[in-house]
Amino acid sequence: MAHRLRPVGHEFVRAAPVRLVFGRETAAAPERVYRALAEDVTGWTEWFGAVTLSRPLDGGAGREIRLRGGTRFRETVLVAEEPGVYAYRVDVTNAPGARAMAEEWRLAPAGTGTRVRWTFAADGTAPFRLAPRAARPGLDRAFRSAVTSLDRRLAG
Repeated sequence: MAHRLRPVGHEFVRAAPVRLVFGRETAAAPERVYRALAEDVTGWTEWFGAVTLSRPLDGGAGREIRLRGGTRFRETVLVAEEPGVYAYRVDVTNAPGARAMAEEWRLAPAGTGTRVRWTFAADGTAPFRLAPRAARPGLDRAFRSAVTSLDRRLAG
């Protein structure tokens, strides 16, 4: 059953009780990576293996995301600053125990490529707060695989 989460701002990414940060480099320039994240929302299903549906809502101010396993999110874009930051919060989800969630993709030049840093920030019940920490190795693998696939896609 879907439920509404507490609305949070971009600052939540740095202040959340649960913060997981992952990083990886790509060969693609920051502008190309940013466009894939922020402007080609439907393309996420092509490179992020966990994402089964991704579509923009409200003229790009929001997104609908579905993950393998059935988790669903309705999100609001908080920051879209090309080419460096793309962040969004989750407004509605069916994830049990969630109270607030946000994610930030921060891009920085790394030689001729990009350093991609993804921050997952969340708050919720005690069992919910434990779940992402326990899932950290799997989230890291999913992130690394997604960025590798995105890099291949942008090189093609």
